[in-house]
Amino acid sequence: MSEDDTKVMDVEEEEWRGQLVEQGDLKSQNERLAPYQTMNSTGGYVYSTDYETQLMRFLCIGTTGGTYYTGEAELTRENTRCIDRLINSGKGKYVVELVREFSVGNRSCKQRPLLYTLALCCRSNDPVTKHEGYNVLSDVCRIPTHLFEFIKCCEEESAGTGWGRAHRRAIANWYLNYGKKGKGEFLALHMTKYKTRFGWNHKDVFRLCHIKPEVDHPEIKYLVMVSTKGKEKTDKSDFVQQEKQKPEYENSDLKKVMVFMDAVEKAEKCRESDTMTRLILEHKLTREHVPTDLLKSKEIWKALIKFMPMTAMIRNLGKMSQLELLEPGSFEENLTISKLTNPEMLTRARIHPFTLLVALNQYKKGQGELGSLKWQTNDNISKALEDAFYMSFKNVKPTGKRFCLAVDVSGSMNVPVMGTPTISARDAAAAMMMVTARTEKKFEVVAFSGGLRPLNIKATDSLENVLDECASLPFCGTDCSRPMMYAMENKKKFDVFIVYTDSETYFGNIHPSQALVNYRSMSGIPHARLIVCGMASNSFTIADPNDPMMMDVVGFDTNAPQAIQEFVLGHI
Repeated sequence: MSEDDTKVMDVEEEEWRGQLVEQGDLKSQNERLAPYQTMNSTGGYVYSTDYETQLMRFLCIGTTGGTYYTGEAELTRENTRCIDRLINSGKGKYVVELVREFSVGNRSCKQRPLLYTLALCCRSNDPVTKHEGYNVLSDVCRIPTHLFEFIKCCEEESAGTGWGRAHRRAIANWYLNYGKKGKGEFLALHMTKYKTRFGWNHKDVFRLCHIKPEVDHPEIKYLVMVSTKGKEKTDKSDFVQQEKQKPEYENSDLKKVMVFMDAVEKAEKCRESDTMTRLILEHKLTREHVPTDLLKSKEIWKALIKFMPMTAMIRNLGKMSQLELLEPGSFEENLTISKLTNPEMLTRARIHPFTLLVALNQYKKGQGELGSLKWQTNDNISKALEDAFYMSFKNVKPTGKRFCLAVDVSGSMNVPVMGTPTISARDAAAAMMMVTARTEKKFEVVAFSGGLRPLNIKATDSLENVLDECASLPFCGTDCSRPMMYAMENKKKFDVFIVYTDSETYFGNIHPSQALVNYRSMSGIPHARLIVCGMASNSFTIADPNDPMMMDVVGFDTNAPQAIQEFVLGHI
């Protein structure tokens, strides 16, 4: 911003302040406006969210990488205290239910916060919380990777090293239910795909949980024995020989599991591309089953993509482009685009919007964040990733209200979000803003820090262009009152202000909540609403909790668009 622009802005602000003096005494953001305000990390006074809102921010966003002002460890301790307070106040069951809801509803950007919170519940001293926590273990831990990370979190939070009865039983039941739910082949596939994670493997877990498979599920017993004793000894054991003698063996799940495990063993020793391709197509093996040396083969990737799960496909778009597998007009390109743009497949695979945003940003760079992997980008794939990003949020109908969509582009927002170096908090805020922009018909977009600049953003603009526009703006101190000030200075008519921010505001001469109250009076719109879209898992908000027309939502919560719609229409 030039010096002349700054002078003009200062003159306009003085004129505006003169009009507002009649509304009541103004207080700068580094002065306490109300006795229940708290000081944020920058020395400005804001409001504290309730524990429930802070927990939702943590579950959705997590603390990986920390924020501009707060380190990861400190932010994690702050959220741990929040969870402990909820449990100690008798709301442990609510915490568990929220963890399950965020997991099943695909509302979390990453799994770590869910597993960490569940571990705190399962390791708590409250028997009700502990019981409820272990009851939802299978709902939250959907693959062995999740289970291993949950166990790691429990070990970190446990005072002792032993496994109690409830813990052993819950872990054992996870495997037993997993095998029954998806048949033995499903368990075999995931046990061989996810062998070791977070310092844990299946053999160690079986040894500690004392698992005892039921008699009518010999396929699960077989997998346990293979993990603990080895495949060769298990195949020669009396148990297997006796099962083979039974008339039902030929059509049993046990035989299917044994055939699959034979294929996995052959794959581990395989050195020929043709043989590996045949094994993949016959037994639906995954990339993890393929020896590293064979992953350079284009033919093997052609076989893998036919059965590749959605998450794995998104993660390997760069590799497949490097191998020239996703050429325009190819079968593989068409298959990839059809999967990415299929809303039902996205929902079924629980692909989170943040995963797609990271994938889009990384793919368009044409190279990996680490290592030497480089590729020629395919514009059709990029477009499909962007379409998938918007599809991954719950669809809502436009409200017909007038929106001011205000993106915080201050210095504190120019840091990696959720531990992902390719996406800043500012980028994430701009992406969230576009979700509403593509839904609502009447909106104006502004970007603010200490000053404010209107952005000529249209609903049809590409996400890349929007991110580039926000990235070009200067950074300075945060003044979250600027959107309301802008509306008053320019006599704009808005029913709703949505501010996408980390609430680390301190730079203005009026509090954002006070600016909204004054806007209501000056504009003649008494029910003008403020929605704060939190982009960090801290406990700060600029929304006054005592004002029923101010609300907090969590950035990248897949339910955020629906919550915004219901609040704007007065349903909540």
